[in-house]
Amino acid sequence: MNDTQSEIIKFIHQHKLILPGEIVVIGVSGGADSICLLHILAKFRQKLDIRLHIAHLNHLLRGEESQNDALYVTSLANQFGIPITTEEANVSAYKKARGCSIEEASRKLRYNFLARVAGEVGANKVAIGHTKNDQVETILMHILRGSGVSGLVGIKPSAPMVYEARITLPKIRKNHLMVVRPLLNVTREQTLAYCHEQQLKPRIDSSNFSVSFLRNRCRLELLPLLREYNPRIDQSLIRLSKIAEEETSFLEHQACILWSKVGRQNSDAIYLNKERFHILPLALQKQLLRLAIGKVLDYVKDIESIHIEKVINLQTKPVNKVVLLPHNVVCWNGYTELAIAVIAKKSPLSFPAYTFPPWSGTISLRVPGETSFSGWKIVAKLLPRQYVSHKSDNAYIANLDMDRTGTKLLVRQRHRGDRFHPLGMSTSKKLQDFMVDAKIPSHWRKHIPIVCSPQQIVWVAGWRIDDRMKITENTKQILHLEFVELP
Repeated sequence: MNDTQSEIIKFIHQHKLILPGEIVVIGVSGGADSICLLHILAKFRQKLDIRLHIAHLNHLLRGEESQNDALYVTSLANQFGIPITTEEANVSAYKKARGCSIEEASRKLRYNFLARVAGEVGANKVAIGHTKNDQVETILMHILRGSGVSGLVGIKPSAPMVYEARITLPKIRKNHLMVVRPLLNVTREQTLAYCHEQQLKPRIDSSNFSVSFLRNRCRLELLPLLREYNPRIDQSLIRLSKIAEEETSFLEHQACILWSKVGRQNSDAIYLNKERFHILPLALQKQLLRLAIGKVLDYVKDIESIHIEKVINLQTKPVNKVVLLPHNVVCWNGYTELAIAVIAKKSPLSFPAYTFPPWSGTISLRVPGETSFSGWKIVAKLLPRQYVSHKSDNAYIANLDMDRTGTKLLVRQRHRGDRFHPLGMSTSKKLQDFMVDAKIPSHWRKHIPIVCSPQQIVWVAGWRIDDRMKITENTKQILHLEFVELP
């Protein structure tokens, strides 16, 4: 076993990247890094007690050169007696359809492909040939993009595989697919030397010399310049990565401890208690947000520090404001909570964050008095006219003309055909149309309490009172209704 082989096998064992009995899909492009990875795993597959499957994706970006890459990888698969799956993907068409860069389109299609192959062969590990050089370039790119501390960690030896939700993995349990990087402790120079020693002839990707790609510009232009200022800049960036990983690990641990006190989750969204969240140190607030986003997405890829800052600042905005993040993640500013969810389509409009828990049936209100309601209580008070306005900044409060509402009120869910006069409208409107126009997510609508008199809807709780129930100069007594969440 030579030095490179020894170092890579040691790294695999140290980080438990590949365990005995596992099936491993190897992403092989044909370049020196992936060929080095393939050769070593093939050589030591019996000792590691693993089965291998090669996956090669032709991005159709370099014509005949790409075709020859596929032929070369296929010939190696035959030589090593390893099954192979090859496929073509129209990266240019994907880029145009999604409005992303060629780099991003290539990465997403490649990871989708690798995940599908893993799902088909029953592998829960995908091995990729990222080296220490890739780590340095990634950290530098994150710095240029204004990354937070978590971005400085760079590439991890093992991480959950990121792929589009539409990809199904029939032979793998959900969230059990990991991407592993056995070469992360060796350099690109070592993989090239290894291929030369083993008389392997890796392919050269001409696109690696194009400065139209940010990673190439970092490798070919920026890093050589930085090495003039600090010949050990690569080692410095790796050291920065390890420090960031230690600090991030501590924050992640603290965030997990705090989660049960600050966050809650249902099938639709994550909710953070604003009062408890706001008093935490800023670093923990940011880590809790990353944890929350990770829970709704299963990963935090493309969620950068600028996105986290937007959500932090959302707390100071009016109730009902919204922040849109990558991957259709939406954060709403509620009265007492921040809500984080994934929606089907992005929208520039505001979405309410205040939602009620699942419930059913009909509840008669005590007026005046208090009525229990599925983890909440409804407080009803009769107040003199001169002390109250019909307007309220609290979405859980409604001030109404008691002579119009009466005291025989009940709370129910919406019914088919419900109509009311939304405040500000002189004509009736279907409740369904109102909820659609108000951009209330469809899965929330059945949970919204509808306060009714025997004759009509009085208040769509959290959204709008009926215009006929509003306080006017002729109002003599006010009915004050408030929904209060129980501790």
